[in-house]
Amino acid sequence: MTFVSQPTSTSDARPNVADVLIVGGGAAGLSAGLVLGRARRSVLIIDGGQPRNAPAEGVHGYLTRDGIPPAELVARGRAEVEHYGGVVRDAQVVDTRRDPDGLFVATLDDGSEVLGRRLLIATGLVDVLPDIPGLAPLWGKDVLHCPYCHGWEVRDRRIGVLATSPMSFHQAWMFRQWSADLTFFLDDVFEPSDEQWEQLAARGIRVVRGPVAEVTLNDDGRMTGVTLADGTAFSLDALAVGSRVEARIAPFAPLGIVATDHPTGMGTFIAVDEAGVTGIPGVWAIGNVSELRTQVSTAVAAGNFTAAQINADLIAADTAAAVAAYRARATAPATAAPATVSA
Repeated sequence: MTFVSQPTSTSDARPNVADVLIVGGGAAGLSAGLVLGRARRSVLIIDGGQPRNAPAEGVHGYLTRDGIPPAELVARGRAEVEHYGGVVRDAQVVDTRRDPDGLFVATLDDGSEVLGRRLLIATGLVDVLPDIPGLAPLWGKDVLHCPYCHGWEVRDRRIGVLATSPMSFHQAWMFRQWSADLTFFLDDVFEPSDEQWEQLAARGIRVVRGPVAEVTLNDDGRMTGVTLADGTAFSLDALAVGSRVEARIAPFAPLGIVATDHPTGMGTFIAVDEAGVTGIPGVWAIGNVSELRTQVSTAVAAGNFTAAQINADLIAADTAAAVAAYRARATAPATAAPATVSA
């Protein structure tokens, strides 16, 4: 793996050091890689191959790409990044550190190491689903979480909403926009307030108490409904579930990256500012790993914006280095001319 440093880059001070090391090759990471490549930066993207949306049949709500399979979107994104000189490598980052020169060193699962002047974390989230038999195999298919991602596909069908936290009320409130046949399963984990009970009744949303024991499937592996612990069965075509999410950050702990509990209780994330700055010098984070509610289109936008901030930071560093070198040359003593001997 060899990087060709452009005239605007100082990464050629050390061979095979990328200007920007991006960990995570989903929509956010690839978008950042594309912008940085077009800015003539050397980019290395390490992709662990575990995109959150892999089970989904298509990406929705993304202008000009509505319905595109997630794998196809990634393949197109990789090709565009590589067109501008970026390198995408399939591997897992297992550890990170900073070397004495201030470079970021990432250790991969094969034991090799890669280096970058700046580090961008775009590793996404892991969904932790309720431990209910039959639920996990349908995740991203008949078991859904986002009405804007999947609501149209289940419109006017029999939809259930499984309570997993107080936020589940909002999920039921939202999915009612797509279907009048909606059932809210409290699952013994949530009790609506008096105001919420009134809202549920006014919108015609059925409410069922008692724990859900099983998600039932037909011979084709599609959902038929849910069964409660007391044996009561309900026929459904789809079930909305608010999973708990956990940021993929373990390899970055040695750098000081920590998980922050989201105020909604949805899970953990990396706290950043509006530009994706983590507070650790030289480290940015974008996409779901830093914003739990990010969709593909907004992840692409975040990658675009943060890439420009990283490039500006590198320009400032390159300029500072150039000024220091310029001053050193200007103050260096002139070399004495050789003495001449007359005949």
